[in-house]
Amino acid sequence: MKVVYAVCCGVDVHKTFLVATIITSQGITPHYSKKRFSTFNNSILQFKQWLIENNCFDICMESTGKYYIPILNLLEDTIHITIANPKWVKAVKGNKDDVKDSKWIGDIFRLGLVPGSYIPNKPIRILREYTRYRSKLISCKSSEKNRFQNAFTVCNVALDAVVSDMFGKSASSITDYLISSESFDPEHCSSLLQKSLKKKAATVFESIEGYQITKEQKERMIMVRSHLDFVQQSLVELDEKLDKMVAPYESAITLLCTIPGVDRTSAITIISEIGTDMSQFANSKRLCCWAGLTPGNNESAGKKKSVRITRAGVYLKPALVQVAHAAVKSNRSPYYKNKYERICKRRGKKRAIIAIARMILTAIYHMFITGEAFNPSDLYKIDAPQEMLEKQKEKAIKQAMKLLISNGLIKPTDISVA
Repeated sequence: MKVVYAVCCGVDVHKTFLVATIITSQGITPHYSKKRFSTFNNSILQFKQWLIENNCFDICMESTGKYYIPILNLLEDTIHITIANPKWVKAVKGNKDDVKDSKWIGDIFRLGLVPGSYIPNKPIRILREYTRYRSKLISCKSSEKNRFQNAFTVCNVALDAVVSDMFGKSASSITDYLISSESFDPEHCSSLLQKSLKKKAATVFESIEGYQITKEQKERMIMVRSHLDFVQQSLVELDEKLDKMVAPYESAITLLCTIPGVDRTSAITIISEIGTDMSQFANSKRLCCWAGLTPGNNESAGKKKSVRITRAGVYLKPALVQVAHAAVKSNRSPYYKNKYERICKRRGKKRAIIAIARMILTAIYHMFITGEAFNPSDLYKIDAPQEMLEKQKEKAIKQAMKLLISNGLIKPTDISVA
């Protein structure tokens, strides 16, 4: 096999140390130089100097959790770093240790057998930290809401079966009243109801009467509610910070918002995951594969095995699926809605929504490449105005008449008579 990197280094990274093996090609037989370093900053800088002294500017590391990031931060300005998925560089069990692992990584990297993972630049990586933290806070907020609602359920309060939102204005006033008061007054409770809920006053009273809330349970409800308020306030502050951080990407956000189903929050999440520079990906298929939206290819002896999508794109894939759900429900732009309904009949709802998510990501790739707003080539077939449909119909009729006349099936005089 052809040697791609004449001088390269394989690095086996751990939490407290790393083992590096520099491979220098001297004729047919490669020369190996091995060394161990700590993962403290001063030792990483010594590792960087060792690489420069040996004229090695290409290294390969396994993406072991977050352990490779401190090394990436200190080396990326000078050294070209390839971060590899563990499945591409994992050695055979039973004949491996730290030194052999680094040597194996260097050997296969030297021959160009290791596909690198996409690592965005530092501003995008920082933005990604914020958006991922936001998704965690959203999950925490949902958990606290469920916990608060369940706290009333176990106390014989079935208010959630009557109101549509336990955290609406009327429901919040009632829950605050139940927590703060010692007894239940229907008249006071009725004064807390607003708008359409006043018509359901009798049902609301029935869902509350006979409730049992102890002092300890009330204290727990107060704790859950205060934590929920804290998470909500944290989300507000985080959104304000994100608005300042995405100022350089406003044009890209505006571009993405032209896609049906994509709002500002979704656009920020997508940019934080893939950036705006699509040169990192050879084509849209590679981007979709990196995002975990491509079926697997697992065939042996003429038999196809599981072709499930991969587990990649832990944060990007849910965001795209959420966008896809919004797109297929949109009546203003039925482009994806019609495609979803066609695929759904053949493949089912789950595969159809993944297909729509992949279509959206493919559109994003080409929009970033060309800088054009969302305008797919087949849009006129699905989302065309009535005037255009009439013109297409007239054109199709004329072409059909010409075809019939050229084949002698009808005469031009027949058309005039008709």
